[in-house]
Amino acid sequence: MTLDIASLSERDIAKTIDHSLLRPELTDQQIEDGCRLAAIYDVASVCCRPADVARAAALLAGTDVHVGSTVGFPHGNHLTAIKVAETRQALAEGATEIDMVLQIGALKSGRDADVQADIAAVVEVAHAAGAIVKVIFENAYLTDDEKVRACRLTEAAGADFVKTSTGFAPSGATHDDLRLMRANTSPDIQVKAAGGVRTLDALLAVMELGVTRIGATATEAIILDFRARKAGLATAPAGNSALGGGY
Repeated sequence: MTLDIASLSERDIAKTIDHSLLRPELTDQQIEDGCRLAAIYDVASVCCRPADVARAAALLAGTDVHVGSTVGFPHGNHLTAIKVAETRQALAEGATEIDMVLQIGALKSGRDADVQADIAAVVEVAHAAGAIVKVIFENAYLTDDEKVRACRLTEAAGADFVKTSTGFAPSGATHDDLRLMRANTSPDIQVKAAGGVRTLDALLAVMELGVTRIGATATEAIILDFRARKAGLATAPAGNSALGGGY
């Protein structure tokens, strides 16, 4: 059962969304349009390519929308020093959120200490600048045991979020994975679902599982659907709402 829309505000929905601007073929105009859309709907952040951070930060200056960027994207197997350098550059250009991919090969090889150290190095730089870090697991390539270990290593390294996917692997966020990740992290760690959350109903369903952020390209469609449903609730006779009661 998904959350009752009557109990949610548009801000509740918008501030779960990281508007994704990561496709490799996006033009400068599409990046600018995406940032303007993010500002109009007052989402949590845009998550953009490293080369677009300065442009996004300029476009979103004065808004309540954060600028996020990727590190070690999309495969995670960059040297830690390169990830740290990417992080420093993104922060210098205006990013306040970092979505980094963990060392997938190292995790699968059982080199847990290396995985934790890699995350911790990025976290140290980001947190010193007041930025947050979301750690992407890329669950499509991991066993459940590896996902659990990734949760524990991410938390031990001091990161702020665990995240399912880049959106570029064979599969994205699944409910089973989200339940597993929520169950294996403390309440201090937030969960981000990325890959496949394209509708309001899909967003409500993952929120019900404890997700506090999603990566989305269908931002406008999600928010417009929410507005339409809220308007319908406001005008429906008491007790006749298809969503479970009058509003």
